[in-house]
Amino acid sequence: MQGRGARQATPLSLGETPGQDLVQCVRSVVGLFGGRAYDGVSVDDLVSYLGVHRNSLYKALGSKRGLYLIALRHHLAADVRPLLDALADATDAAAALRLVTSADLDLLLLAAIERAPVDEEVASEVTAAWAAVDQAIADALRVPGDLAAALTVAALGLLLRGNPDNAATALTRGLGPLT
Repeated sequence: MQGRGARQATPLSLGETPGQDLVQCVRSVVGLFGGRAYDGVSVDDLVSYLGVHRNSLYKALGSKRGLYLIALRHHLAADVRPLLDALADATDAAAALRLVTSADLDLLLLAAIERAPVDEEVASEVTAAWAAVDQAIADALRVPGDLAAALTVAALGLLLRGNPDNAATALTRGLGPLT
């Protein structure tokens, strides 16, 4: 799922400065999992992509699932959190829809579809993230939570259908004020 804002990560190695390398590694892996999904990335892919030995990968980052959880949490902090902050300034439903549809949510979307149904910890992270988006919309637009959740769902549908800006405008034009 190479969408808006998809990252092109570059290979790196875990070397003399593991703290810095680890942060770069996690950022790179967010892009890899966000582009190919969990099941689309093998441990061999990770080893090759990051330019590390398998033992170094396991020693520094644990299992593939452990690395995935680290990457997902990084994505939530680095990409979803700024969306929540931006939503606080949304003045109407169209603005909220545009913010959601323009955010880099690739890894979150793939996590919701692929891993959440089979991994309770991922499901918890995904559920909390969507609830935070819903709450940010509810707070910004001063609407009930169920209406905010419906706007989130509409934004996700717009992402799946393509051309979200025009559809968001058309949708909100027909809705009128949301109070």
